[in-house]
Amino acid sequence: MNETTETHFIPIGYLYWLFGFTGAHRFYYGRPVSGTIYFFTLGVFGIGWLVDLFLIPSMDREADLKFPAGAKSYTISWVLLTFLGVLGIHRAYLGKWLSAIVWFFTGGLFTLGFLYDLWTWNEQVREENEKLRMA
Repeated sequence: MNETTETHFIPIGYLYWLFGFTGAHRFYYGRPVSGTIYFFTLGVFGIGWLVDLFLIPSMDREADLKFPAGAKSYTISWVLLTFLGVLGIHRAYLGKWLSAIVWFFTGGLFTLGFLYDLWTWNEQVREENEKLRMA
């Protein structure tokens, strides 16, 4: 299977790169460890952030290969997580209604759940797409 479907989009990657000193683009492309390092070091003191300007196309290709397409869009779910994450809207999008309600009333489970989602969101979307594929 050489043909891949785009699951992550370069324009969204560059949008997140604008906030790259927080590691946002690295989380989006499924790199939570380096995303966390970027968060605590302001993009590795700005140097890593600038280097990533040129690395985003390769990070995008790797994410497209690693995370298969399905009924639930990675990009839509990431935008929901990024901008409405503490409200749980991203969890409702995946059909996780109970945790969505908990997130809504607890501010993303006191932001700890939001941080957990930053680390695991691509995997959660992949698992949901696999469930939907088998149904």
